[in-house]
Formats: sequence, structure tokens, C-alpha cells
Amino acid sequence: MLCDFCGKNPATVHLTEIINGKITEIHLCQVCAKKKSEEFQKQFSLADLLGELIDVGSIDVSLPDIKCSYCGLKYQDFKQKGRLGCAHCYENFKSQLLPLLRKIHGSVKHQGKSPKIKTKETLSLKEKIDELKGYLEKAIKLEEYEEAARIRDEIRELEKKLEKENNI
Repeated sequence: MLCDFCGKNPATVHLTEIINGKITEIHLCQVCAKKKSEEFQKQFSLADLLGELIDVGSIDVSLPDIKCSYCGLKYQDFKQKGRLGCAHCYENFKSQLLPLLRKIHGSVKHQGKSPKIKTKETLSLKEKIDELKGYLEKAIKLEEYEEAARIRDEIRELEKKLEKENNI
């Protein structure tokens, strides 16, 4: 099959576009695919995407003056480029970034992935241990040492049980 654009080279890239429910297949050679890719990147830059996600109506008039105290990047420059200048930008632009992150990811806290757990019981043991550790800290702060010792012993028993389950 030949490239749909140049008609000379064999098509090695096959794209399917769905626009308003209409399916269009495009077959491209490597050269034309690279050109198409560059066109696509020009049309849809990350900065444009971020600019659309930021609610323009909620932007404070003073935003153009906000800049990173470490690298000097202005918030307006971040909006145009779609990239922060340094790690300190996250702190300096925190009030503007949190709503943006919430829109993109649905949360502002990274949850990560949890490893596959063998059973639901193993998960509940880990949760119980974490809960007991919180109680242990509170008991120590309140100087309830007998209660703290009891909780510590219970944590140890649960950790042994968890270790046995993981070794099976």
C-alpha cells in the first residue's frame, strides 16, 4: 500500500481519525508521517492545552506580576510555554497550580499505584496496622504508656501475621 500523501513510498504508518463520528483512515510513509506529526504538534501544543484548562475568568488581575523567587519565571510565561522553570515554581505558583492540577488529574495529591496484594485480608491487616500506629502516637503524646504498650504489642502481632501471609 502506498502513502496517501506522496503516493510514492510504501505506507508504514496507519492513522485512524474519528471526526464527528466519521472514520477516516490515512496511510503514510515515514517522511509524510513525520511532517504530519510536526503539523499536529504545532496545532496542539501543551501550552495551548494548559491555557484552555486554566479558567480565564478566575484569573486575578495581579497574575502577570507573579514570578518565581528563585528562577524569575513569570506565571504568564508558564501559561504560554506550559513548563515551569524550576522546582521552586511549584511553591511560588501553588495557588494557581492546585486548581489546574485538580482539573487535569482529579486530585492534587499523588496516590501512586499500590502493589498487587494477595488477599483482601492482607490489605485490611495493613490498614489496621496503620490505624494502630496512629493510635500509638496519640497514646504516647497523652502519656498513656500502658495503652501505648498494649497497642505496640498488637501491632507486633499483626505484623507477624502479615509477614506469614506474605511468605506463603
